[in-house]
Amino acid sequence: MLFHVLIRARRQSDVDSLLDMVQLVKRVDGYPPRGPVDLERFMVPPEQLSGWVAEIDSQVVGHVALHATGANDTVDLAARHTAKAPEDLAVVARVVVSPTARRLGVGHALLDTAVTGAYERGQHPILEVAVHFDAAIGLYESCGWSRVGEVTISFPDEPSLHRYVYIGPTPAQEEAAAVTRR
Repeated sequence: MLFHVLIRARRQSDVDSLLDMVQLVKRVDGYPPRGPVDLERFMVPPEQLSGWVAEIDSQVVGHVALHATGANDTVDLAARHTAKAPEDLAVVARVVVSPTARRLGVGHALLDTAVTGAYERGQHPILEVAVHFDAAIGLYESCGWSRVGEVTISFPDEPSLHRYVYIGPTPAQEEAAAVTRR
């Protein structure tokens, strides 16, 4: 069965269905890994630059965002590896795909959109992912993202979280990865 994935800018009217989807993903995958989380602030934080949703048959099945900043250690490591200033980086965040829409190209389409969005802003995309999210790591690497290191982020009253830091593909690398996936 062939599905058409539509990626569009997130609208305020999407937030309730996105919150439901994030709660499902949290139950299934443990993402977001910290809990309890203010899910509305999680989906629409103040540092967000852009947000997109994926739809299949008019149903929201995924989300991705660009943030102006991220954890200091993540941004510092990415800045060293890209030789760019922190303000020249955009953090790809809140990559969420409904369990019902996995393996349909939704994650790839969302990441492609975020990478393009970062470059359109004149910024290089980066991201971080908890080291135990193997499926997400596989997705990022299959889309041409390069792991450049690991950081540990500490939280008050919660265990530390170990995360891999990734540098997004250049537009040429992204196109090559898209051709390989076809």
